[in-house]
Amino acid sequence: MAHLLTAVRLALALPLAMAFARPAFLSAGLLAGLLGVAIASDYLDGVVARRLGTASSGGQVFDHGTDWLFVTAGSAGAAMAGLVPFALPVLITVAFGQYVIDSYVVHRHKRLRMSAIGRWNGVLYFVPLVVLAGARLEVWPWLTAALPVAARLISYALIVSTLVSIVDRATAARRV
Repeated sequence: MAHLLTAVRLALALPLAMAFARPAFLSAGLLAGLLGVAIASDYLDGVVARRLGTASSGGQVFDHGTDWLFVTAGSAGAAMAGLVPFALPVLITVAFGQYVIDSYVVHRHKRLRMSAIGRWNGVLYFVPLVVLAGARLEVWPWLTAALPVAARLISYALIVSTLVSIVDRATAARRV
């Protein structure tokens, strides 16, 4: 059941990326609804796996890999539309690759080895997408123009925090 929830998010990655790149691809309401489904699946897949006793390192890789693909695809779509810097999806990919290599190759763990900065970045990578989807809804016209600016500023903050995370993980072995 948990894998099914993760698979829902995986299936939504490409359509949502297309919707950010080409706004006419999905209506604003459908974009927001599908993004909500994706975020709910991200929250619930781990809850379900733990509750059913099916949590595993393979499930963790599937979940985190799906998160990476989802936020990278969404950010890349938004970057194609000029809404966020292209550096964001690139750095998300670099950080995720480093996370996997550091966990399995460098430290030879049997599970992914999370860091506090990386965990928060993983959660916050969804924020620019939510803000941009909110801007498309035009619920508050006076706020609509400010939301893409906010998403861009949040993206720059995430670029900085991702660089900090990459450096932190790269230098962690030397600090031990």
